[in-house]
Order: sequence, then structure tokens, then C-alpha cells
Amino acid sequence: MMTLDVITIGRSSVDLYGAQIGGRLEDMASFNKYIGGSPTNMACGTARLGLKSGLITRVGDEHMGRFIREQLIAEGVDVQGVITDPERLTALVLLGIRDQEQFPLIFYRENCADMALCEDDIDPDYIASSRCVTVTGTHLSHPRTRAAVLKALALARANGAKTALDIDYRPNLWGLSGHGDGENRFIASAKVTSELQATLGLFDLIVGTEEEFHIAGGTTDTLAALRAVRALSTATLVCKRGPMGASAFDGAIGDSLDDGISGPGFPVEVFNVLGAGDGFMSGLLKGWLTGEDWETSLKYANACGAFAVSRHGCTPAYPSWEELQFFFKRGMKTPALRHDAELEQVHWATNRIGDWPEMRVFAFDHRMQLEDMADELGVSPDKIGPFKKLCLKAVEQVADGKPGYGLLCDGRLGRDALYAAAGKGLWIGRPVEVPGSRPLQLEIGPDLGSKLAEWPVENVIKVLCFYHPDDDDAMKAQQEETILRLFDAGRANRLEFLLEIIPSKVAPCDDQTTAKIIQRFYDIGVYPDWWKLEPMKSDAAWRHACDTIAQNDPYCRGVVVLGLEAPSEELAASFEAAARHELVRGFAVGRTIFAGTAREWLTGTIDDQTAIAQMADKYRALCQSWDQARKNSGGTA
Repeated sequence: MMTLDVITIGRSSVDLYGAQIGGRLEDMASFNKYIGGSPTNMACGTARLGLKSGLITRVGDEHMGRFIREQLIAEGVDVQGVITDPERLTALVLLGIRDQEQFPLIFYRENCADMALCEDDIDPDYIASSRCVTVTGTHLSHPRTRAAVLKALALARANGAKTALDIDYRPNLWGLSGHGDGENRFIASAKVTSELQATLGLFDLIVGTEEEFHIAGGTTDTLAALRAVRALSTATLVCKRGPMGASAFDGAIGDSLDDGISGPGFPVEVFNVLGAGDGFMSGLLKGWLTGEDWETSLKYANACGAFAVSRHGCTPAYPSWEELQFFFKRGMKTPALRHDAELEQVHWATNRIGDWPEMRVFAFDHRMQLEDMADELGVSPDKIGPFKKLCLKAVEQVADGKPGYGLLCDGRLGRDALYAAAGKGLWIGRPVEVPGSRPLQLEIGPDLGSKLAEWPVENVIKVLCFYHPDDDDAMKAQQEETILRLFDAGRANRLEFLLEIIPSKVAPCDDQTTAKIIQRFYDIGVYPDWWKLEPMKSDAAWRHACDTIAQNDPYCRGVVVLGLEAPSEELAASFEAAARHELVRGFAVGRTIFAGTAREWLTGTIDDQTAIAQMADKYRALCQSWDQARKNSGGTA
């Protein structure tokens, strides 16, 4: 049974992209880490467009191999064919953006994991599960990987599946030039031409740039090269022509590239051409495998390629299906797509990693309250850090590996707990505000970009702002400016953002107060991934707040309810009110869970295990209370 739309086969690497733009690779001071390799990019690109995609490759048994596997899973790619190689390292690529014409790169691929792919790695049952097998030229360059590719193609053709080739010619990966020549896209080689031509008859679709068809056809005359390929293959040939789009030939090659079938183009500003071809191929496969005509398929391909050349990175640049449809419907507002704030918001929101339909969060990010408690009890504040590690133990005990659980923890007093929480599948929020500050001040200081650059990308920025619609203009301006700077710095560092607002501590509130605040932040360009709101007493207040979020940001992850140290009975009542609204995903509660236990533990009245058990019991009871409230509302938990 064919459960996958496409399986791609071949290269899989970690791309280290120079973060500085306009300089030599020698002068790059920092790098952004993404997954890479043409087949890996295409597997992710097609998955983002809604296809069921799988990948056959090898990765190392180390951190970078695990990174690739985790990212593929997060992107929705089937990893059954991703093999962990115990002997070889995952491939690396260092890349830079020099200018609009130069994109230096170095391939670290000496005996790398993906080049150890062999025939035994090709599972006939896995190949039979897909409607299409797509391969790239690099894995035809070595006898071992070539044998694996040919086996996969033979199985696919025997099953009646479609087959596709992205020529993906990199001369130095065929051994034609040195390590420092990774940017070179063409060196003539009769040997490479012969190797490629021996396989061309195995494909239903062949895609390449003009230079790539030159190597496949054995001549630098593009039309002659296409005719040479046509003599060996009945495949549809798609020739990519850069800013002029692409031409598809499903029959004889005419007298001009313009004689081919074309789709609408998108004249965008070129920022980074690396990975653009993989984006193009992703869009083309989406159209081809869903039965669209070539004009529509090329429209998808050209648009995906346009997104890719407009952004930093390869896979991170590719659009989601929702984003692509938004772009087609609204149209292009600026050729520099990365500066289109509306489009970038859709791109960010529809390509986030992870899914959190339910949020049961133990908030122990408190600093001022615990420091005051330690001072009151006459104990050292040095005990606060170890106590927060006990809070984490309580979270882990209740979560027990299940999804939908998380924590809020700071990096000052709770650093050890915060570090220990990493990589455990928990949602992790991290505060940045100076506790109790109004106007808002940030504990991380004014240099937001460099401070946030130190954070793991799984950390979510959490900021609490005491804000009210009746604040004077000066107060509003100062707080809004701080939040806007923080939001922008978070996006630049690929960090999600939670905005917590508490107006009731400032002035009286009515059913519209919170909704007005929410609207104001959207108006100034702040689009939180999460909102954290205080319990509201009326259903109307919740309805106004949730409607305002939905109207401004249909992709918002949702709302969590804070506790304000309310007794468990009061929280249960507030959960009943909040749970009626689907956008409210759960709670983020702290002192209700830990306050009493903290006092006992700090004074030595109870030991570690008792403290963990007490907090786990209270946390578990709140989780059950929320789940029951959701069920009572007609939802699921």
C-alpha cells in the first residue's frame, strides 16, 4: 500500500550558514545551524507543502546525526529510511553569502555517513510504500551509492511508481576540483556525462539548470544538451533558467527554450541562491504528484524558488502550503520578501516546530517572591536554585514522558533546573523581565540580540507586563517600545515569544480590558506565539480576548491561564470558564503548587523527596482539574 507520496534519496548534512552577510567566509564570526543536502531539503520542502515525504540516507551516531533526525521528524518527514551509521560522521557544509553573485561553501564529506549508503539500505517494502522516488546526481558519483540508487529506481519502476532526477551537479563532489571550489557549478567532464547518461532512461522527470543539462547532455549548447538527453529519455525535462523561470518539455525540444511550457514567474530580490533549486523541486513535485498541469506545477516551483532566494538558509526558507496560498492570494508587496512583515509572520507561524494543543505548565520562574521568602525565613538565597531542581523533578514525575507538559523557569536563580530540562520533551518558558517592574525593565539588559543568541532554540521568551489601556501615553510608549524590541530580537534568534499581561494590578478592568490590550500589541506589530492571561470572571471577557487574537493572528498557538497564587478551588472555577474557549490551551500556575512546600523545605522541615511528592500531588491535581474542565466544555484533554 502506497502510504507516502515521495521518497528522496541521497545527501544529508548539517549546514552551518555564516550569520554575517557581505563578507568572505574567512571572516564569518558565527554560524546558524540548519539541516541540508538536496534530498533532505526536498523531503522537508515537500512535507511543508502537504505531501507525505520520506528520506533514505545515512547520518552519524552523534549529535549532528540526531539533530537531522529530530528536525526531519519535526518537519513531518518519515525517517524509517534514515540509517544511523556507527562508524562515520554526519556530513557538514559551511556556507556564506558574499554578495548577490558569490556564495562560498565548503563540503566536509570525507567518508561521511550518507556516502556509505549501500544496496542493503534499500528496503523493497519501503520503496513500495511510495508513489514516487526522487534522487539527486551526487549519489550517482560513487559505485556504492550508485548501486543503492539504481536498486531503488528498479524497485520503484517495477511497482509502477514515478521516478525523478534532480541533476544537482557539484563538480567537486564528483572529484573534479578541490575542497575550496564548492561554489563551482560546472566543469565539463566526459566521465560524468557518461555516468549520468547511463541512468537517464530510468526517469519520468529530469530537472536541472542549464549548466546541469550541459553536463547531462555533454555540450554547453543548452538546446543541443536537452536534445541529447531527450534521445536517451522520454522523461519530462524541466530546465531552470534563474530569473526567467523554467521551461518544461514533455515532448520534442523546440528551437528555443521559450518553446517549452512555462509558469508564472516572481521577480524577487536575490539574497541567497543556495538551496533555491531544492525549493523549486519541492514545489514542482507538489504539483506533479497531485495531478496539476505543468503550468500550475511550475507556478508552485517558481514561487518556492523565489522564497528560497529571498531568505537565509535552505530548508528554513521554504514555504508551508498555507503560506504559498496566502502569497498567491495576496500577491507580492515587495521584491525583498524577507522584509514583507505580513508574509514573514505567516512563514514563521506555519513552520514552527512542535504542537501543543494542551498546556499544563508548572511555573517556578519566580525570583522576587522566593528571594523575599528566603529573607523572611532567614535562610540563604543559595537554596533557591536547588529547590527549583526539585520543582523540575515534580514536573517530570507528573509528565512521565507524556506530551502537553511544561515549565517556566528563570536562568538566574533556576539556571541548573533550566539546563537540566533541556531535551526532555517539555515546553520550556524563560522569563526576561525584572520582577515587578513598571514600566517594564528587562533582566537580560539592553543588548537583547547577543543575550538571546545564547539561548537554546527550544526556550520560549516569557515577559510579564503590567499594562492597562488607561495608562498615560508616556507609560504606554515606554512599555510598548521595550516589548517590541524584545519581540524583534526573539524572532531574529528563532525564539518563540509568550506575552503575559496583568491589567488588574494596575486599575479596574471590565469585559473589554484584556481584549483592548491584545489589540494594541497587534497594532504595533507584536505577534506573540503565546498569550498568558489572568483568570477572567466572565465568559464575555474570555470571548472578547479570544476573538481578538483569532481575528489578528489565526495561527497563534494559544492562551495559558495564570494563577496569581489563587487557592486550588478558585483555580478550578477559573479553569471551567477558560476551558470553554478552544484557544485557551491550559494553565501556567506556580505559587499555588510550590508556595507552602517552599517554606517547609527552605526551613528544613521536609526533605527533598517529600517536597517533590507534595508539589507533584498539587500539580497533578491541577492537571486533572484542567482536563476535567476541558471535558466539561465538550473538548478533549
